[in-house]
Amino acid sequence: MLDLIIKNGQCYIDGGLKDVDVSIKDGKIHAIGKIFEKTKETIDAQGLIVLPGCIDTQTHFREPGSTDTEDLNSGSRAAIAGGITAVFEMPNTNPPTSSKKEFQRKLDLAKNRMYCNYAFYFGATADNSNELADLKNLNGCCGIKLFAGSSTGNLLVAKEKDIETVFQNSSKVVAVHSEDEEILNINKKLIKKGNVHSHPVWRSEECAISSTRRIVKIAEHYNKKAHILHVTTKQEIDFLSQHKGNITFEITPQHLTIYAPDCYDKLGTYAQMNPPIRDKSHYDRLWYAVKNNFNDTIGSDHAPHLKVNKEKEYPNSPSGMPGVQTLMPVMLNHVNDGKLSLNQLINLVCENPIKIFGIKNKGFIKEGYDADFTIVDMSKKIKIKNINIESKCGWSPFDGVEFKGTPIMTIIHGKTKMKNGEIIGDPDGQPLNFN
Repeated sequence: MLDLIIKNGQCYIDGGLKDVDVSIKDGKIHAIGKIFEKTKETIDAQGLIVLPGCIDTQTHFREPGSTDTEDLNSGSRAAIAGGITAVFEMPNTNPPTSSKKEFQRKLDLAKNRMYCNYAFYFGATADNSNELADLKNLNGCCGIKLFAGSSTGNLLVAKEKDIETVFQNSSKVVAVHSEDEEILNINKKLIKKGNVHSHPVWRSEECAISSTRRIVKIAEHYNKKAHILHVTTKQEIDFLSQHKGNITFEITPQHLTIYAPDCYDKLGTYAQMNPPIRDKSHYDRLWYAVKNNFNDTIGSDHAPHLKVNKEKEYPNSPSGMPGVQTLMPVMLNHVNDGKLSLNQLINLVCENPIKIFGIKNKGFIKEGYDADFTIVDMSKKIKIKNINIESKCGWSPFDGVEFKGTPIMTIIHGKTKMKNGEIIGDPDGQPLNFN
């Protein structure tokens, strides 16, 4: 007997929507087609679209360390509430995830506490290159995270020779926070106390493109894979579009949805993040990249902070905003608005992460693959409300905004974990496996 059949939905298979049923047995996709076998459970997906499980490739769940703001459990609840079946989580914790000991500690913390599937980045430092060379078979490791600018403690790798050492020794994809630390320090004089509008002036376009040029040069020299996170400038779009192959890059939903100065006028320090939200000329170029399939992923850069801290006077206010729960509603709304196709979105949140990072048995609706699905209603309108945010931070930059198109069901390993916004069952997410 089957465990589950999803009937009457439009399933995203081989680049298009098909009117087929999908059966699940033992957490795997058993068959695709018209299915009449006996089953323990049936989901009627009439009028709905059945997508492969969507992956958020950049999240910060703050554990260990700032667990008053977020932890692995609450962050994963926010993920499945937003239709996300797997996350990549970042190493800038306290202590940082920059040794195999700390990496194992995080895996132990995640076990039986995370609702979604997960993988963790291994943090690069100026002196852990010996460990970076031996990560190929590290269970649950999605890649190496390099902070070329804007981090604290030993995770900041700002000197070119140290960045070279990281790439030279890397055994996995190196994901990069690309800002030039030297320029950041020189530009500090441009910070205007109490004026968050000076944030993108301090963290300038030159700060971003200077770092990205350097990263690409080094990655290409050593023939290593680099994934540039949260790209924000038109200069980077034009440059990166000429450097594909081993170089891939991400854009965030927030940089595709809000822009300066309007966002700072409306949201104040709640719109503050690194790299910053920039003006409409950059916003337009980011959309040009999306429409032309230049960027490779959409990641939320979910980086929650408590309201009491976000409301501090700039620049004492921390940078970052939550986003794992709103990534899919925001982007599905953009699909409904005709800014990108559903095919393009699925490439960005399902298929490309699989190809870039080598995740096994995910990202596609295929027989034998893991039974992870994001079921969406493209016609349903939802209004984002702070009160409904699962993250401990309790707010969203999109509070009060209505979006059309939203996930209404999250299925992981054949088990329904979210239905109509309600979290179901126990936290039994698993580490992702990689080629």
